[in-house]
Amino acid sequence: MRLVRSLLFVAASFVALSSARAQDVIKIGADLPMSGPNAEYGELFGAAANLAVEHANADKMLSKKLVIQFEDSQATPQQGVVAMNKLVSVEKVPFVLSAFTGVSKAIAPVGDRAKVVSVNGGGIGPDLAELGEYFWNVIPLVNLEIRVMAPYLVQERGFKRIALIYVDDPAGEAINKELAENVPKAGGQLVAQLQIPRNAQQFTSIAARVRGANPDLVFIASFGAQQAQIVKQLRDNGVSQQLAGYSVFSSPTVTELPEAKGALFPTQSVDWSAPGMSQRVAKDWKAKTGKDPSFFVANYYNAVMVFVTLAQALEKSGQPITGENLLKQRKATGTFDLVGGKMEFLPNGSVSMPIQINEVDGGAGKVVKAGTMAK
Repeated sequence: MRLVRSLLFVAASFVALSSARAQDVIKIGADLPMSGPNAEYGELFGAAANLAVEHANADKMLSKKLVIQFEDSQATPQQGVVAMNKLVSVEKVPFVLSAFTGVSKAIAPVGDRAKVVSVNGGGIGPDLAELGEYFWNVIPLVNLEIRVMAPYLVQERGFKRIALIYVDDPAGEAINKELAENVPKAGGQLVAQLQIPRNAQQFTSIAARVRGANPDLVFIASFGAQQAQIVKQLRDNGVSQQLAGYSVFSSPTVTELPEAKGALFPTQSVDWSAPGMSQRVAKDWKAKTGKDPSFFVANYYNAVMVFVTLAQALEKSGQPITGENLLKQRKATGTFDLVGGKMEFLPNGSVSMPIQINEVDGGAGKVVKAGTMAK
């Protein structure tokens, strides 16, 4: 069913874009997973981006209609590069939405060579801050998340013994490295570091090893359907300890899982009740989906609005909307007024934002610790 929804989403986007081609439009790209086991992310990220496009066009923020060309990365580096090459060489877009650490690292050189901006709102590997001037992040990376999460878990909640289950991809390895450094700093101990293959779906033996380590808390660093399977199979195999994860724990696959209730995860702080853009997005998202927005909605809405803000300035000064000019304009722009408040890019194209701790409650998550900056 999820695949069918994703294909319908892509088809609808293609029809809308084909119709728009007859007009004079401004086009950006999106290299997102629209099929395969991680299609729910592409569906979510794409819907948030489309909402930003809808608002920008309704408010006539640009001189021409804004449209998005979607290409399917399947959440794999190889397919992500194929999609990126099409967006750069065929569609000739100046700006591309990206997701997933592995995909983002693979497509960054393509964008850098073509002077096309790529913007990540989902991948969290800390090395995403080192991919060149044309690769930007609108999400705090995992090193910042862990630097807030580790002392909270160990010092404030008393989880001294932590077991880690992490997938063998760049994001999982980055989380392993950050926890290995920051848990002891906070006064805790990493009692197990259990790596799993990216395509694994059976975790009975992992659950046995977790039980043998006797942790106070189990930290899960995976994503998508695999992440949900780990949670479920840990519970089914007698692991009753507190669960925690990183920001991807906010995906519906996990938050709607009964076995995940009470799990802890960090995200950047967003006050959806704040007047203006945040409130508007929350209201319209709820009207469209029947659900409260997550921080992923903020990320991909903000990514599009960063483009709109920069493109507005370029149009005002009579400059063409190219990747090179977008980069120059970003460096000249102090702050951006976006969902969650003001955002300022660091020199390396990433952002530093307050991190809050949330608890899975069956919905978008309950805040259990207000936003603090990573130290």
